[in-house]
Amino acid sequence: MGNYQSFIGLEVHIHLLTKTKVFCGCPSSFGGEPNTHVCPVCMGYPGVLPSLNREAMRLGCMVARALDCTIPEATWFERKQYFYPDMTKNYQISQFASPLGQQGRLDVEGRSGERMIKKRVRIKECHLEEDAGKMIHTGTVSLLDYNRAGMALLEIVTEPDMETGEEAELFIRQLRRLVRYLGASDGSMEEGSLRADANVSINTPGAGLGKKVEIKNLNSSRFVRLGLNYEIARQGELLDAGKTVTQETRLWNENRDQTEPMRQKENAQDYRYFPEPDLPVFVPDAAFRNRVEASLVELPLVRIARFQETYGLAAEHAEILCEEKGEADYFEAAVAEAVRLGAAREDAAPRTAKLLLSEIRRLMAKGAYAALTAEAPPDRFPVTPGRLAVIVSLAARGKLTGKNAKQCLEAIIAENREPLDIIAERGWEQITDLETIGKAARAVYAAETDAFRAVREAGAEGQSGEKRRRTLTAFLTGKVLAATGGRADPEIAARKIEELIAGV
Repeated sequence: MGNYQSFIGLEVHIHLLTKTKVFCGCPSSFGGEPNTHVCPVCMGYPGVLPSLNREAMRLGCMVARALDCTIPEATWFERKQYFYPDMTKNYQISQFASPLGQQGRLDVEGRSGERMIKKRVRIKECHLEEDAGKMIHTGTVSLLDYNRAGMALLEIVTEPDMETGEEAELFIRQLRRLVRYLGASDGSMEEGSLRADANVSINTPGAGLGKKVEIKNLNSSRFVRLGLNYEIARQGELLDAGKTVTQETRLWNENRDQTEPMRQKENAQDYRYFPEPDLPVFVPDAAFRNRVEASLVELPLVRIARFQETYGLAAEHAEILCEEKGEADYFEAAVAEAVRLGAAREDAAPRTAKLLLSEIRRLMAKGAYAALTAEAPPDRFPVTPGRLAVIVSLAARGKLTGKNAKQCLEAIIAENREPLDIIAERGWEQITDLETIGKAARAVYAAETDAFRAVREAGAEGQSGEKRRRTLTAFLTGKVLAATGGRADPEIAARKIEELIAGV
């Protein structure tokens, strides 16, 4: 393919986590029997009046501020009009002239395969609107479910700043993480709570935007990447052959891994916007703005950087821990409590991260537990941050072996009891007493005279015998650990074996 420049812009739609729809009191929940979460307002009956859900406005403005957008002095709604099979009133209440969030940005940073991506994507606007219903096509029949019609939908529109499907995929993933951090949306692409339309064009470098093609209704970040990369290659092949790209809307066929034509768009659509006469202009006062600002939290990329700096974590571990706000909160709560119990932070943090990323994740998956939070009671997940902190602090102070720490976590899950009680009952506290470990080592010496002789002989063989010596020493140290039920401090046990080998 020839040398072309690609331009990608996204329109991302997210369902806001409101209890009711944006302009009526119907439940705003996923699922339910078809056409049961409806009323005259969201069904567009004559004479009904919409009423703005202020929580939807607050959540929308909170996302806009997290994206560094400006909230205007006044924002209002318009009617966007064209034929909607799944919107009975044949117009959508949306925003056009003065959206609630304007001119922002999202810094995208992360790895895609072997490539490190770092890019600033400009946000053109965020606007609040009502969602349409759902159409279900089966054979020659189309069914309509209006439960989704009227749900609070925030549309985030970017400038065409991305160039590859990988950059767009990373943008989607980081935007999803951001709105989940804020508690504004669950970001479930499987349930349609977050979905994207992608606009892509290619042109010779420096020539500006080419003919735009829109890919509609991409419901996974992976499909965003695959669809855009396919479309960039398809358009490149057309230009290489001396043909022109048709401005159109296409769909991604996941079964064939290709985009397919949906409809042509020769010109921009005229939706005949005009101000919604039944809703007043919304003027956010100081109290509303202060409430929005107070709702903001430390954002994921900032938190990842802080985890690396404050806790000395590797970038990869910090990113995994910060993927979900609840897990990051859990980690910090456990580390803080372990430090309070006497562990050094530089020791407690990596120990906590290691257990969290391995054992605790395994135990959660095994028991099908819900996502971690710092405040979850023991009946939701028995290994609370406080209980994990006890295990971490004991291990950091040499009072609990790694093996027994893992066994203790499993016992907490099985019995929902305090770790100190479990450790005391099972005798798992690590032995650090020199005389006790020395006695066990001398018993091993008496029982394994041949092994000790072989170690000394291997040591006399020079470099060639060093590997054999290490193997035999580890074997004898393991015997000491076995003799103490795995409770002896491994470093002290190894030292005592070395003293016996040397004849001390």
